[in-house]
Amino acid sequence: MMWARCRNGAGATARVDAMTDDDLPPRFTHLAFHGPLSEARAARLVSRLARTSPATVLDLGCGWGELLLRILDAVPGAVGVGIDLSAADLGRGQGNALTRGLDGRVSFIEESAVGTDRGPADLVLCVGSSHVLSEAKPPQHTIDALHALRRLVKPGGRVLLGEGFWEHPPSPAEIAAMWPGITAADHYDLAGLVDLAISAGFRPEWIETASLEEWDDFESGYLAGVEEWLADHQDHPQAAETRKRADDHLSVWLRGSRGCMGLAYLTLIPLP
Repeated sequence: MMWARCRNGAGATARVDAMTDDDLPPRFTHLAFHGPLSEARAARLVSRLARTSPATVLDLGCGWGELLLRILDAVPGAVGVGIDLSAADLGRGQGNALTRGLDGRVSFIEESAVGTDRGPADLVLCVGSSHVLSEAKPPQHTIDALHALRRLVKPGGRVLLGEGFWEHPPSPAEIAAMWPGITAADHYDLAGLVDLAISAGFRPEWIETASLEEWDDFESGYLAGVEEWLADHQDHPQAAETRKRADDHLSVWLRGSRGCMGLAYLTLIPLP
């Protein structure tokens, strides 16, 4: 996902074989969704998408597939497939599906989504993960993803695309404070993003964007488990490295992306 630039635990190789999971910093334990999505907005999205009565749902770059599971719960009889490369996230999704009695209606598959033939489906979700559909660099990957999504959705179906955009043209100082390698050309503004969707063969049924409160809740939740772990593991061999990653993430958020990087939720209808 575009916000997974500093995954907790990434790059940590030393002593891993000597430690249990309980010894390591937690991953996303304070997050229901891996993105800036409130419970209220999620409920509206699920209600709107469920009204189309999809029989098949495909979630690309699904993570633990929370939105996928909620849609399946809202549409009795629907079946779903979630694709991701994170075995840990997929395992969380499988566990949640089992707990909710949805395990017979959903499959979580560890594989690349580039060129996937898992579709077409009645509803295709791609929320914060357009990069999984293309090996191109930004912003070409967004264009490639939209054309792939057009191929993967059935006539009369829906696509939910969650995609980054610039809330305002980023200043040089904001760019310098964000993650390495990003440029102002990597993203479009909201109007430009919607134009791309139309050019790829869609019409926008609904356009909405994550609020600053949703972003703050997400970024705080992203770091909360790590900060709690650090408070209890001051002398842990990985404490210094973990603290640096948390500080880097905090700096990117507060000095660079906050109020500049947006996330659009586009509900798209494929044209005939």
